[in-house]
Amino acid sequence: MSALTSRRLTQGVLYAVLIVLAVIYIYPFLVQVATSFKTDAEATADPISLIPTTFTTAAYETLFTRSAFPTWFTNTVIVTIFVTAGRVFFDSLAGYALARLHFRGRGVVFAGLVAVMAVPAVVLLIPKFLVIKQLGIYDSYVGMILPLLVDAAGVFIMKNFFESIPVSVEEQARIDGAGTFGTFWFVVLPMARPALITIIILSFQGSWNELSHFIVSTQSPELTTLTKGVASLASGELSQGNQFPIKLAAAAIMTIPVAVMFFIFQRHIMNASEGAVKE
Repeated sequence: MSALTSRRLTQGVLYAVLIVLAVIYIYPFLVQVATSFKTDAEATADPISLIPTTFTTAAYETLFTRSAFPTWFTNTVIVTIFVTAGRVFFDSLAGYALARLHFRGRGVVFAGLVAVMAVPAVVLLIPKFLVIKQLGIYDSYVGMILPLLVDAAGVFIMKNFFESIPVSVEEQARIDGAGTFGTFWFVVLPMARPALITIIILSFQGSWNELSHFIVSTQSPELTTLTKGVASLASGELSQGNQFPIKLAAAAIMTIPVAVMFFIFQRHIMNASEGAVKE
């Protein structure tokens, strides 16, 4: 067997394995979409088929006419937009401060940042609830948004990216008369586009899929988000029976914005070649 034939055989096996893995990952999503267009009886009798015997949009009609799904969707959009915008601004600001500004206790702050990343989120739920209640922002948009405006992982990502930008760029800006914030906002931040896009995607996905925080920060039905609402559907809120089409229709709609966001920006996620500067 020649080296060329051996290499092609290896590539063929590798591609076959990748195709199998892709099918394993994609198949549940296809089942989800297909089941959302089935009747409840068909979904119960044959839950994993990809082609509905009776195609129906009854599950989607039920979601939008007999449930508070539009309210859940609106609340999630509002929270996600504010949280994503806040994280992009505050994470980049904190990351730049840790990367470039020299102040007493910077090492302690960074150590605390890393420590927060190591703490499971569930451990912080009760302290978070107590703080939200003490501040008087429980069961409000402020209580839903404010605690999520900054995340340790985002600050860590921005800090590392800012440290990769040559200091000479900032020195030139200061020579031209720019202050600290002006240098950050007009010079350094535009160069951090790959990191910013990464933060946008992670923040959007994280706030869109957040559940535990909304459980401890709200109780009014008017402030229910998609994650809480879909969880209530899974527990049989609308009616008796399995109701697989309704549950999976809600899950499918909930998946679409995150998938669209990822596919739009996937090429730019932490692309180190963007914003690079030659010295």
